Amino acid sequence: MDHLNHRRFFLILLILSSIFCIQSRADGTGSVFFLDSLVHRYLRSPSSEPESMLLPDVGAATSILLGFSPPSTLSTASSEKLNEVLMPNPFDRPHSVFMLEIDGVEDMQLGLGPNGDVFSKAFKSRVDVDQNDADIQLSDKEEVSLVSLNEPLPSSSEWTNKDLTDFAGWLGGSYVSTELDPMNGELIVPLSNDVQLKLDMSKQADREYTISLITLIYNVERAVQIHQDLSGSELTPAELIKGRFNGIKVLKEHYGNDDIVQQGVELLVASLSKIYDSLQVAYKGELVGVILLNISTDQESDTILSVNFASRVSRLLEETKGIKPDAIIIAQVLLVRRTLAWITGIILIIATLLGVHFLMNMPLTRDTLLYSNVKLD
Repeated sequence: MDHLNHRRFFLILLILSSIFCIQSRADGTGSVFFLDSLVHRYLRSPSSEPESMLLPDVGAATSILLGFSPPSTLSTASSEKLNEVLMPNPFDRPHSVFMLEIDGVEDMQLGLGPNGDVFSKAFKSRVDVDQNDADIQLSDKEEVSLVSLNEPLPSSSEWTNKDLTDFAGWLGGSYVSTELDPMNGELIVPLSNDVQLKLDMSKQADREYTISLITLIYNVERAVQIHQDLSGSELTPAELIKGRFNGIKVLKEHYGNDDIVQQGVELLVASLSKIYDSLQVAYKGELVGVILLNISTDQESDTILSVNFASRVSRLLEETKGIKPDAIIIAQVLLVRRTLAWITGIILIIATLLGVHFLMNMPLTRDTLLYSNVKLD
């Protein structure tokens, strides 16, 4: 009898250790989705799921899509994985990438299916998100514009009922507020199968999720405006729209595995589909999306993939220490270039006119220096 109890004890111990082992591996595992253009193919057809990618592979793929050369440290195995994802033509790249990192979401929660959402036709691969030495390397000879998707919004105390009503209308829902404070109302959004997601703005988790989603939409609109400003100028850098979404992480920490978390994921997928469609229209199809899912919710850094800037002009355009690549910065760069061009042109015109003037008014007398047989020792 004691022998049987020992066997049961060791069996339970083995099962528990296997569960913890699987959990520890899962904490560092995520997924990456490459979203192709709606009018142009930059990615290969997802015939089958490729082998797991490394985080540096995702960074290298992003650099290549932006039009830069792959890092010199890229291994042969990583190159083969990228060849499974990217089309082989190096002269046909979108030069624009929309990258979003989502915390606390597994690919199984996305509800992939023939619903026309942004993930249904994406190129998917598993990825290890625990590597700290991964980044997106950019060339030192090209220009690039980085737009952050995490630029903070005004304080919620400055919001009005109209702001939240417009946001609800964008989602096809409604916002009901019975208090003077607009952040004490209820946001109601219809989902699939006649399900309604109800978010109470008086609850901190619901409010943070809503604000994170509004922030994402606001910064996408800001990126589109910057792209339009760049399109109407001589400055045509590569464009990287990059950020992180932690709204699902907030819901999961508060509600656990409750249905509202899955409903929040469904609303995020619907919102990303609308966002990506609007970006495709604004960029005329010359844009590819990269969505990183991080299962772990204890990520301490700002982003999983950092950006390694070496470009001259990118230092003017990247968002660091309050310097934002908005229309003001872009206009300043263009103003300096155009001013230098006009000054140079005016100087050349004045020099040409003076030269013609002195040439036409040269004296007709014999110049003793020109016509003398001067010999230099």
